[in-house]
Amino acid sequence: MPSTQRDCRVSSSSSSQIVDTGRSAGERGAIRLHNVSQRYGTGADAVTAVGPVDLDVPPGEFLVLVGASGCGKSTLLRLIAGFEPATSGEVVVSGAVPVPGVSSGVVFQQPRLFPWKTVGGNVDLALKYAKVPKSERAARRDELLERVGLDDTAHRRIWEISGGQQQRVAIARALAAETSLLLLDEPFAALDALTRERLQEDVRAVSSDNGRTNVFVTHSADEAAFLGSRIVVLTKRPGRVALDLTSPLPRTGVEPEELRGSPEYAALRAEIGAAVKEAAVA
Repeated sequence: MPSTQRDCRVSSSSSSQIVDTGRSAGERGAIRLHNVSQRYGTGADAVTAVGPVDLDVPPGEFLVLVGASGCGKSTLLRLIAGFEPATSGEVVVSGAVPVPGVSSGVVFQQPRLFPWKTVGGNVDLALKYAKVPKSERAARRDELLERVGLDDTAHRRIWEISGGQQQRVAIARALAAETSLLLLDEPFAALDALTRERLQEDVRAVSSDNGRTNVFVTHSADEAAFLGSRIVVLTKRPGRVALDLTSPLPRTGVEPEELRGSPEYAALRAEIGAAVKEAAVA
């Protein structure tokens, strides 16, 4: 399958924390991957997990990375988060080398909450690290919990709420970091279908807050079609861009049920699904 990847032009600088990548890549929330590859191991045992990959993501975009298991989706997310450096190439977020916990908020497959704290306490801690003044934290916490449908659970312990509610807390905590980039690594994979759909709707509703950029990893064509303003399909390992398309679906002004029932949605889901299958064997 020919790649429809967009052209990326990068001015590189490997000796400085701040990277000169041009105006758009320096904007808050902008992401640029230039000739990025990631290898694990050495010598004959070395495995290339992903690459080479070039992506240019403008601020405010909801990018979905989709592909078969083992294609390098989560590896790319870790590189963007700054959890590990790329073996080769450049990863730039908001004009700088990404720093874990600073450049982005992250939601993982498992909530990774602090079980000894309440729902509100988990969000409060994130607000504290974001340097939100103590006098403003309670109001901000309540606002975030309301955004994810948990406004009446601030006092409850983590073990008292369901798995779906725990993921909502994780999303609220990530939003509390007030970064311009939110990364989500298959956060709904372990949830039942109904809860997954509800959380997809929650994420879609808050995705445009403050012009935030979102990168979402999934293996589901349906999830990619519903969430993404842009969808990138990756090949089998080593993951490379097989298809890069812009969603024709409206981001606002339509109810989730209406969107999911539209012929345009069905066509997009089918296109993504076919691309994933083809890329997995190419």
